[in-house]
Amino acid sequence: QVQLVESGGGLVQPGGSLRLSCRASGPGFIIDTMAWYRQAAGKERELVALRPRGGSANYADSVRGRFTISRDNARNTVSLQMNSLKPEDTAIYYCNAKTIQGHDYWGQGTPVTVSS
Repeated sequence: QVQLVESGGGLVQPGGSLRLSCRASGPGFIIDTMAWYRQAAGKERELVALRPRGGSANYADSVRGRFTISRDNARNTVSLQMNSLKPEDTAIYYCNAKTIQGHDYWGQGTPVTVSS
C-alpha cells in the first residue's frame, strides 16, 4: 500500500506563486507515473500535470507555461511549482501515483485558493 502525503497549499493573491509537494511511502513499490490533478467546486477532477518515471512532463493547456512539475525518483517525491496564479486555479489539488504494477494511489488533497 502506497501512501501519498501532500503539502504546500494555501491562500495566494492573483499573480502569486505556490509550491506543492507530495511524498510517497510504503513497502516494496516502484512508481511509474506521478501527477497532479485538481478539482474545483462543482467541477470534475482534471489532470494538471504528469511526469512519467523516465519521460517528459505533460501539462494541461490551462497551466502550460505557468506550472512546472518535477520529481525525485530516489526520494519518491513530486512537486508542482505554480507561478502567475489565477483565480481559476482555485481548487483542491491531489497528488497521484501509478505503480509499475498498475495500481493507482491518491493523496488526501491540499486546497489552493487564489483570491485578492
